[in-house]
Amino acid sequence: MYNQKTFPLHMNTKWLMASSAAFMFIIGSLLSFMPMEILSYAGLGRNMFIEVIIQAAGGIYLGFAMLNWMAKDNLMGGIYSKPLSLGNFVHFSVAAIVLSKRYAADSSIKIILIAAIIYCIFAVLFGVVTFGYATKK
Repeated sequence: MYNQKTFPLHMNTKWLMASSAAFMFIIGSLLSFMPMEILSYAGLGRNMFIEVIIQAAGGIYLGFAMLNWMAKDNLMGGIYSKPLSLGNFVHFSVAAIVLSKRYAADSSIKIILIAAIIYCIFAVLFGVVTFGYATKK
């Protein structure tokens, strides 16, 4: 079994799970309940198909937020909750890459930079949890 001396990637996951749950809850609520406002902000006008996709994505975010919130007290290191930590790592990594590429293509939208930074931070932290050693408290 790993210990902190032999494997230095060691972290507390309770705050990580709670903060990622809060972040995804906010995103999910906005996507679920304000799809027309998001389309308007993005300059896309009213599009019922994209509106439905945005709301469905909001549901996914809300579900992931609830999953993280309910699992915040679970031991995340080793084999325990590996699917949960891996799912979070993949989600935040892919979103960080997409947002970073979008910001690199057009740096005029600062909210994309802020989102990319937040997603990168969560991706790194979940990478440490997934591929490192973590503790419950």
